[in-house]
Amino acid sequence: MTADFDLAGAPSAAEDPIAQSEIAALTRRFEQGHETTEREFGIVKSDLTAVRLQVGNLDQKVSNLDEKVDQLAEDVRGLNEEIDRNQAQIVQLLSALVGKDPNAS
Repeated sequence: MTADFDLAGAPSAAEDPIAQSEIAALTRRFEQGHETTEREFGIVKSDLTAVRLQVGNLDQKVSNLDEKVDQLAEDVRGLNEEIDRNQAQIVQLLSALVGKDPNAS
């Protein structure tokens, strides 16, 4: 029976039980690391999906707030116009009263 030797003259990994054990351990560690990476990647993808949904909800809420702010701004403009009209009417009424006898009907 002939043994396989590597370039340094040592038995090849195929016949060395310690090398086989180390290769098996490294393979298991690699596979465990790969499984962990896949699991963590799945978690990250899931979290990213949740974040995207939350961003979409926040974007919709911001759009609704923009509409409400626009409506409030329009309401304030309307109130300012009404105040201006009322002040003008008060000035007209006071101007009409200037010089009149307060006891006259």
